[in-house]
Amino acid sequence: AGQLAVIIIPSLLALSTLTIISRIIWSFLKKKKSAVLRSSAESFDRNVHQYHFFPPAGLLPGQEALRSWEMPAHCTLEGVEFLKNGRYGATCKAQLKRDGAAIAVIIKMFNGSSNSPEAKVFADLALFYSSVCKHDNLVRMLYCQTRRFPVYLVFETSTPGNLLRFLWSLREERPGTCLEEQPFSERDVYLVAKQVAAGLDYLLSEHRLVHGNVAAHSMMIDSGFLVKVSGLASAFESRQTETVGKEVAAGVPLKWQAPERILGLPVTSRSDVWSFGVLLYELITLGEPPFPELEPSKTFLQALANYKLKRPPNCGAALFDLVKYCRMWNFKDRPAYSAIIRLLESYIHLADTKPLSAAQRMDISEYKRKAGVP
Repeated sequence: AGQLAVIIIPSLLALSTLTIISRIIWSFLKKKKSAVLRSSAESFDRNVHQYHFFPPAGLLPGQEALRSWEMPAHCTLEGVEFLKNGRYGATCKAQLKRDGAAIAVIIKMFNGSSNSPEAKVFADLALFYSSVCKHDNLVRMLYCQTRRFPVYLVFETSTPGNLLRFLWSLREERPGTCLEEQPFSERDVYLVAKQVAAGLDYLLSEHRLVHGNVAAHSMMIDSGFLVKVSGLASAFESRQTETVGKEVAAGVPLKWQAPERILGLPVTSRSDVWSFGVLLYELITLGEPPFPELEPSKTFLQALANYKLKRPPNCGAALFDLVKYCRMWNFKDRPAYSAIIRLLESYIHLADTKPLSAAQRMDISEYKRKAGVP
């Protein structure tokens, strides 16, 4: 028993010592990590920390090319609010404070390891926005943070924001509201459509990129009706791999897809022109689902081939002709963006300036059913 005690007691002492040392080391590392996170996220509101958006180790590859885009020390991000989880991490909204002023921004976080394949893709995404989005009608990246924690991209945003939800909000306005000071008319449809076409034309002519998801939900609008094209996931992926993955392609609702795309043929700029025609319909109807009489099912394409689109109320003949022109069944017969812009400029004098209205508010569940969106 004495020999056993001689063996056990030192072993217990050694184990206790190891346990204490381990706890000290763990506590030190935890404090060090917390200090790093605090120093790197000092400009963030406290809300951001509760979501644990910080990558566990390392920084993004290729950050040298992004040096000029790094978040300046004099800028801060405040009032960070979680919106949704994206492909690379959380998407948040916040206020960017710089030079004594604050603007609304969107933050895309990276929540992975620097050794993961996603890190390279996220860095390429930052490079994509820094090189491609240099047009007044494209959503721009303002800054990024790739050299310290947390890793994120900062994008400009607009108020009211999402174009589709803005159109729905117009259905809810009543006499005596602020909308009467700046009504949205058929003439404004022309102006908005021209801006979208200009952004899409820039992507194609300057970068040989097809947007791939042209719809009201992919556009941003501000209070002065300045419109910016967003939702460039498909364009980015096609530039990376020359194809669009199933996950991104699945995000494009059936009713916005051109016939050739539904058939699995290559997506071209004229496929986007078809979708642009659907966008015109969304604008003039204040966000109604397209082809409301058709079910978004496997037989949709067959039904579409025999479908005759009715001219919506408040839609002038010239605008409706453009909608039909964009929806020519043979993609070769559809207009180029440059032609669309010229037509919009030529016919805007025919547009009505009376505020658009709708008989009822949008029932979101009914909209999703008819539009075929989740």
